[in-house]
Order: sequence, then structure tokens, then C-alpha cells
Amino acid sequence: MEVGLVLLNVAGLLVLAGILFWMNRKHISFSKRVFTGLGLGIVYGIILHVSYGADGAALQSSIPWFNIIGTGYIKLLQMIVVPLVFISILTAFTKVAAGKNFGKQAAVILGMLIGTTAIAALIGIGSALLFGLDADQIVQGEAEAARGISIEETATTVADKALPDQLLDLLPANPFLDFTGARPTSTIGVVIFAAFLGFAFLAVRRKEPEQAAVVQKGIDAIYSLVMAVVKIVLRLTPYGILAIMARTVAVSDYGAIVNLGKFVGASYAALIVMFAIHLAILAVTGLNPINYVKKAGDTLLFAFTSRSSAGTLPLNLNTQTTRLGVPEGIANFAGSFGLSIGQNGCAGIYPAMLAVMIAPTVGQPIDAQFILTLVAVVAISSFGVAGVGGGATFAAILVLSALNLPIALAGILISVEPLIDMGRTALNVSGSMTAGVTAARVTGELDTVQYGDTTAHESAVSDL
Repeated sequence: MEVGLVLLNVAGLLVLAGILFWMNRKHISFSKRVFTGLGLGIVYGIILHVSYGADGAALQSSIPWFNIIGTGYIKLLQMIVVPLVFISILTAFTKVAAGKNFGKQAAVILGMLIGTTAIAALIGIGSALLFGLDADQIVQGEAEAARGISIEETATTVADKALPDQLLDLLPANPFLDFTGARPTSTIGVVIFAAFLGFAFLAVRRKEPEQAAVVQKGIDAIYSLVMAVVKIVLRLTPYGILAIMARTVAVSDYGAIVNLGKFVGASYAALIVMFAIHLAILAVTGLNPINYVKKAGDTLLFAFTSRSSAGTLPLNLNTQTTRLGVPEGIANFAGSFGLSIGQNGCAGIYPAMLAVMIAPTVGQPIDAQFILTLVAVVAISSFGVAGVGGGATFAAILVLSALNLPIALAGILISVEPLIDMGRTALNVSGSMTAGVTAARVTGELDTVQYGDTTAHESAVSDL
């Protein structure tokens, strides 16, 4: 009986995937296929949840088959992340005219990433205080206790190190090891290694222009090859979103969401306010924030469903360059650095809210000194946060340990972690894209015509 139900569930998913395939054959726009995949996934997930319950045997046996499409797509995206980050940074250097705006671009991008994370921390603190969040009010079950123990075990390799040692860990002693993703800070290690090669290329270009031309030709060729792979993977986006949303909605524990509704509400209130600040920053620079929402919408939607900033990098870069008018060099810098530095959601709002929730449990008053210290620690700790699942936990460990707060209490939110992580990831990606657009605008290199053309964003991805 159970086998028959599993086959029925999988067949239902394949039928919905068939609808998306039919839409593709009819040349319906990529964005519409993405939103259709989202809607079909939500509806199908609700049907499955109502039919079996989140813990139903038939549903649990069906999920591994759903994962072939959903998790398989995420793995394909993760497959291309490190090569894309590496070659994107290198390509950014090759596209920099000698000395032209380079320092200003880097300063604006890094300033935006770190500065907005500090602002995000303040918003997280304000939201936690406004909603009256307190870790003592949340009842811990076996899953939460187990999660707390796991976090404490992870912290032994991270939190016991002094801040200078943690900063040293960002440096890639063995860049080839970092290409395997072996360390929590592997992404920033790859970025740093690529940046060193980029600066070396600029030096070679000044002294040996003929050799530099050969190097640039090779880098451009590799970049074209990697982007061709990216394009192949991106064509699977509607199917990936369909499977991911169907699985997420079907197995969600709605009872736990209701019980922790105050924290979920406070989190999304903070995330929405921070997103509004991104739009305000664009408006201050003279850009229409509505255009940004229209053109970045499906990229943010994918970040929301996939819960992976790194997995969203290809769409991030594509959106900046083909829809928002950001030059490739700036987009590559902002997108790649945004994976490991200044993630507004995971490294800003989340650890700040946790710290405010947990501090009263150990008698720490939430005064001005504590808030200023917390914001500073969050900003510094935002370096090296991995852009994949678990990055928020890593950031929380760093912040809580630096403030001498109990790390294990971070496990109390495990039941709603996936729901909150969706919004955090979308905000992370928005932060990196906002940094890229702002840097291009400030340096006068933004294609304002392309940014303002609301009819061009569909054609930019029409071949997907």
C-alpha cells in the first residue's frame, strides 16, 4: 500500500514538472515559469501535508524521490559555486581599467556589505525588544536539546579561538583545500586567493602587457566555459523550485510554527524592514526601487526557496549584469564577496536577535554598552560566514561566544529554522545585489537606461 502511495506522490510531482516543461516548449518566459513552479509546489505540498501529515510514512518515503529534483538541483548549483566565485573575482580584475575607480568600487562594496550588516544588527535588536522575545519563554524538547548539544560541539572548534586567531583562519594557507570546501571559511579563502591572483595580474599588465594579454585571454575563455555550465544549470530552476517548495510545505511542522509564532513574526518584521532599507538606499542614489523589485524578484524568490546564498550566485550575477545594468567587474566583486562578508540576514539580524533573547537568561542587561558591543561584534564576525546552509549557526556561535553567552540555547529554534532561513537568505542576496548596484551608481558605471527599462528583464533570461 505504502509503495503505491509513494509512486502516486512521485507521479504527481512529475506531472507538475511536465507542465513546466510544456511551458518551456511554448516559450513562456523564464520568470513566469519560476513563479508557476513556486505556486504549484506550494499547492502540492499542502495537498500532501493534508493527506498524510508531516510525519506520514508514505510522505517520508516520497521525500527522497523529491530530493532527486530539489536537492539535486541545489547540489548542481553548489558544484559551480567555487569555480564561479574564483573565476568571477579574476575576471573582475581583468576588466578593471588601470587604476580607474578600482579603489572606490571596492570601498563602496565592502562598506555597503559591512555597514548594512551593522544596521541589520540594530534592526534585529529592536525587533527582539519590541516583540519582547526571551529565550526562557520557549519550551525546549528533545530535538532542541539535541540541537543545542550539537552546536556546543561545533563551537569547540570555533568559539574557543580568540578573535585574532579567527581572523587568521580566514587566510587560505592551502587554497586547494579551500576549493574542496573543507573549512567553514573556505569561500572567503577562495575569494582571498583569487584576489591575490587578480592583483598579481594587474602588476603583470603594467610591466609585461603582452604576457598579461595572454593571461586575460585564458581567463576570459575559462569564464565563458563556466558561465556556459551555469546557464545549463539555471534552466533547471523552475523544476528545482517546484520540488523544494513541495517538500518544504509538505513536511513543515505547523504546530511548532504556531508555538514560536512570536519569534517568526519578529524575524520577518526585521527582515522586511531591512529590505525596505535596501530599497531606500537605492532611492537615495536616485534609482527607482520598484524597478529593482521587478527585476530582482525571481532571483530573490529562488534564494528564498533554496536557502542558499551560494547556490543563488549565478542568478545573482545574471540579474546584476543583464537586468540591473551593473558592469561585470562590479557585479562579480559584489556577488562573490557578498557570499562571505556582511550577510544581512544570517550574519546580521539572526545572531543579534539571539543575543538579545539569551542575554537576560544570564543576567546581562540590555543597555547601551551591550548594544554597541553587540553591533561591533556582529559586524566583525560577519567576515567568513559561509553562504550555504548552516552559515547563520556559524555566525551565531561566533557572536554568542564573543559575548560569553550560552551557545547551546541557539538550538531552541530548530523547529522553525527552515522557515526563517528562507527570509534570511533572500535578504543576504538582496544585500549583495544592492551593494553592486550602489557601487556602480556611485562610480558612474551603472547603465541607467538598462536599469530603468522594465521591459528588458524578461528578454535577459528568455533563452533559459
